[in-house]
Amino acid sequence: MNSEIIRTNAAHQDFITLVKELDAYLKITDKDEHDFYNQFNNIDVIKHVVILYVNKVAVGCGAIKKFDNSTMEIKRMYVSNDYRSIGLAQKLIAELETWTKELGLSKCILETGKRQKAAVKFYEKCNYNVIENYGQYVGMKNSICFEKNV
Repeated sequence: MNSEIIRTNAAHQDFITLVKELDAYLKITDKDEHDFYNQFNNIDVIKHVVILYVNKVAVGCGAIKKFDNSTMEIKRMYVSNDYRSIGLAQKLIAELETWTKELGLSKCILETGKRQKAAVKFYEKCNYNVIENYGQYVGMKNSICFEKNV
């Protein structure tokens, strides 16, 4: 399988298309909380995006957004259904962690939903540790937050 990751920004059409797929999936899994979470997923403020291509087809994405002086928040992680469980998400997160280090920051944090069981397992497998919910996720029972020093 021929795969390639590019770095770009949130204006890239392939990223926009993948985010639409992600949002459709999350609308189902987040249920009545979708509108709450969705308000924090505006992509126009994201400047650091990675897109993963398999045989020149965009199949996955992720992004980082500055959280504070030492931390990037991972946003919009997604791999298309037909390409899951073959190691592509690990490539995406590794690239985001590398980019974080290159930008001079030392930690990544993220939030996912407890209902996204595969995502929770994935982040644990990638050595992310559960932390107290931060920011807008404080008090959200479906949210689980993670961090990793990179």
